[in-house]
Amino acid sequence: MSLFKKFFGTGGESSDEDKESEFNNLQASFSAPADEKFTFNFKKNGGKFLYCENLAEVKDQFENILEENDWFESEAMCFEPKLFSMLDDNKLSYNNPKDPKFLLASCENLIAEEGSILFSSNQIKQQKPNDLPANIVILATTSQILESKSDGLREIKKKYDRNYPTNITTIKYFEKAKEEDFLQYGSSAKNLYLLLLEDL
Repeated sequence: MSLFKKFFGTGGESSDEDKESEFNNLQASFSAPADEKFTFNFKKNGGKFLYCENLAEVKDQFENILEENDWFESEAMCFEPKLFSMLDDNKLSYNNPKDPKFLLASCENLIAEEGSILFSSNQIKQQKPNDLPANIVILATTSQILESKSDGLREIKKKYDRNYPTNITTIKYFEKAKEEDFLQYGSSAKNLYLLLLEDL
């Protein structure tokens, strides 16, 4: 349903009950805590969300993703040494991959207001989102959920003090649009799994 229809109605095409339900969903997305808002918007964008209480669960869920997609003993793209052990444990090659099945990465932050993932050169080097593999597995923590992109940029500035990363970008769409959507023009949809580790 278009934004104009949500706000101005459709001239009697939908019932008052439908309109009230849509209004309540819209209102909830504005007033909900950041973690709930992120989860709602992330799923709405087509992302796959896996909540983990500890590192053992992260490892198990990662293996489940590999099994679901038949990615064992294949090539992966990964630029972060702290994540190499997850790939080594599952016999995945990541040194100069020719045809990586997926990207394994962390992120800078999770943006609640649009359900997107904020990256920098620390996770994806100088790769553009369109150059990344179609499948992405992200490891993040609940403390990385922030309200808006501007909060994310402030956090980057605070975290890195002077050595700012480059190539700061977000990925927001995790499935192909069912109908043409001008908002998605120029962005490529990614099949994205988020392993969200509780750290609060």
